[in-house]
Amino acid sequence: MSEQSFIAGGHRHRGNIAERMVHGLQQVMEHALDAEAQSARQGLLQQLDPRIKLLSLLAVLSAALLARQPGSLLLLLGLAVLLGQCSQISLRQLYRQAWLSVLLFSGVLAVPALFLVPGETLFSLPLLGWPVSRQGLYSAALLLGRAEVAASFALLLMLSTPWTHVLKAMRSLGVPVLLVALLGMTHRYVFVLLQTASQMFEARRSRMLAPASGRMARQLIASSSGVLLGKAFQLSSDVHLAMVSRGYRGDIYLLHSFHTRKRDWCALLLAVALPFLIVWTHA
Repeated sequence: MSEQSFIAGGHRHRGNIAERMVHGLQQVMEHALDAEAQSARQGLLQQLDPRIKLLSLLAVLSAALLARQPGSLLLLLGLAVLLGQCSQISLRQLYRQAWLSVLLFSGVLAVPALFLVPGETLFSLPLLGWPVSRQGLYSAALLLGRAEVAASFALLLMLSTPWTHVLKAMRSLGVPVLLVALLGMTHRYVFVLLQTASQMFEARRSRMLAPASGRMARQLIASSSGVLLGKAFQLSSDVHLAMVSRGYRGDIYLLHSFHTRKRDWCALLLAVALPFLIVWTHA
């Protein structure tokens, strides 16, 4: 199983903490299967060479860093939505898997800028009296916009490309073997441990005659976490010895070969033009 993303959607599950954890683990693995199926569709991004998509992602990130106007970042977000629609990636997926989480995490970092950056006061917070400056609002908007653009295009790459192809493309572009091997093994065995944890909780729950109380559920999670940690150490040692004994040196070998076509070069040219266009518009 190849996995593209850890972010799962779905309905909020009611129950004790152990049941919610089992439900969450199942959601993550179901989401991984959905992401794998999505990367096999015949969309615009799915048909591009993974190496071109990686280079284009770097170009778009450079454009986001060079942008000094929120309007430029909005245009880049619009481009991400357009590419998603052409690649059978819905607006709902972008919202739930990238925009919402980035807004929550980056928003916490951006809020202090509203009050700490000096400048022209727009208004003051009721009760607290803290002044919100125009320059602070501008800085917070740029921070959130850049984070949203980066997350959107990274999500498009992950949903349109099998994870093994991303790793092989990274090696093709000269990314060090150690980093690629670290990413590949970490990503793979996070899901192996998720599956193991899900099976452990399901096995324990199938032997219970009545719903676990809150205290028992917490004890179950604590004991299962300890067992899972021990299994992780044992598994990492066994797998490393097995891979080294079979000649593994960190390179990714696949039966699938990359072929760069005319449309790939056109896509790369358009992506590389974005940073220059941003600089030209701000000049």
